Amino acid sequence: MRRLIEKGLMFGNLIRVDSPAWLGLYNRALARLTGRETALGEFHIDISGFSPEVGDELGDMDYLSPRGGERQFILLTTEQKTAPLLNSELSVLRDVLRRFITENESQLFSLTARDAVIGQIDDRVWSLETPADLATLRHLSIEADTTGNHVAEAERLGEMIDRFRSRPDAWWDDVLIARMIEQARKSGDVLRNPVRLAHTQFAMPDFWTADFGGVYVIRSCQQPAMIFAEAKQQVEVSGFLTLSLDDRHQVAAWLARNALAEPIINANGADAAAILRQKIDFILADAAIGLGIETGSGSRSELRRAAARMGPDLPDEISGLSALHRYAESGGDWPVIDSGDPAYFYALRATSGPLRDLINRLLSELAPRDVRQLFITHKPLFYKLYQGWPDSQRDYVVGILAREYAMDKQGTREALFGAEPDMSETGSAPARSGPWGPARVKLAEAALVRPAGPWGRASGGND
Repeated sequence: MRRLIEKGLMFGNLIRVDSPAWLGLYNRALARLTGRETALGEFHIDISGFSPEVGDELGDMDYLSPRGGERQFILLTTEQKTAPLLNSELSVLRDVLRRFITENESQLFSLTARDAVIGQIDDRVWSLETPADLATLRHLSIEADTTGNHVAEAERLGEMIDRFRSRPDAWWDDVLIARMIEQARKSGDVLRNPVRLAHTQFAMPDFWTADFGGVYVIRSCQQPAMIFAEAKQQVEVSGFLTLSLDDRHQVAAWLARNALAEPIINANGADAAAILRQKIDFILADAAIGLGIETGSGSRSELRRAAARMGPDLPDEISGLSALHRYAESGGDWPVIDSGDPAYFYALRATSGPLRDLINRLLSELAPRDVRQLFITHKPLFYKLYQGWPDSQRDYVVGILAREYAMDKQGTREALFGAEPDMSETGSAPARSGPWGPARVKLAEAALVRPAGPWGRASGGND
């Protein structure tokens, strides 16, 4: 992982902790949560307060997720909202933490000015025994307070104030008044400076989890589905269409019926020819390195020469993507490519909407040789595959990501996937006429067959 770290592609944008005040607050919080402290004089933390350096020192990279339990967090500053989330096994966790910080920012700013805020994210589910239990995950709640219990102390004072205001004889209750004065010394003036955290409940209708080998749970569409990375983990779940990544034709049909993906070549604002050309380059480089064919610096001309030497070993994805690339540049007849073609999922991107990032993550698993999309949308899988690559492939991929992503992350994401979706959109994707023809609205009547895709009618039956 050294190459990724040196290029700022791993552990980037973390918050540095090096002041004596922050070090003291962090150790106080760490002791409350784990019973341990760090002796480091400087380290970096993510949005949840997790530090890879502290994890390495403690010999426990899960020290804020003990024994697979709920994710705990430490907030030293509201600026943590801009940091990434490391070691995430649930796709929505970073967004939930960011929203928690943003929606309670004034309160948290006041609290972190004098103490660290600690807490945990609770899914309200006691245990996940089988994949079917994932259907019960619908909300995440956050329980938080300072190490000095300022929120709890403020709530106690608030309850006393409410009692004082509601009782007509409260002015003569010397005991209540004395208790209020004493409590105010601990919590401060909660009327002028309230410290109640109001936004602590978050819905999670759609998510990816690393549990059970990796599962996508998607409810916010016309036909809810669970899609399993490993077919052996797949089980029937009431109320969901259940598929695995091996069910390529059925997954393609589901994406089409729910208007969740579109061909890059038809996407508004996309430079389809450039995107397809880059995907071809990534696939050729991956194949050449696997075959031991020299690619030099990995330039386009060198990759073309490497492709000419592959002969029958030329990747199956190249034919379909090359046909699409020629169509994007020169026009002509629409290439006939169906969901049985290895190029099919490489030529798609998610449609705009709240599900965009999750669907792009799913597409990256179906088209894993596009290393740039894989890195952007599914870092856990990228890091897993990266560890098994030879050094030459690591050098090539890191160089590509450093040049074509790290220099302009936001611009690259918009070029590949479109503008950021409007997160206020809710509900299922609209039925609409798209590249696959009119969307099938009557789901009970929709057969799981190879779709007549944007590149022509599929051949064959179900697989």
